[in-house]
Amino acid sequence: MSRASLAPTAKARSAAPLFAALGDETRLQLLLQLSRQGPGSIASLSARAVVSRQAVSKHLRVLAEAGYVRGERLGREHVWRLKPERLKEAQAWLDRISAEWDEALGRLKGFVEG
Repeated sequence: MSRASLAPTAKARSAAPLFAALGDETRLQLLLQLSRQGPGSIASLSARAVVSRQAVSKHLRVLAEAGYVRGERLGREHVWRLKPERLKEAQAWLDRISAEWDEALGRLKGFVEG
């Protein structure tokens, strides 16, 4: 593989925050919770968390910056919702990487068997 093929593309650079945001157990748990239970307030999302409400708020802001969640004021509460389209974008990247890996393994198999 040449160094040029390793150069990040604009698309890869834009996808990097997707995966960086997923690199924390608390953030993954928050995404799972929103996926299973639907929209939730900071109070409901932090009820089962092992971190403080302030930490949950910080993690939600990171997820929002990456486009995974959206927060909105409803009365006195700030309610957070999952944005599934961003998860689909991450899945598309993983599918692409998987397909390229399968292709590389196929070439290796052909080389070894040939």
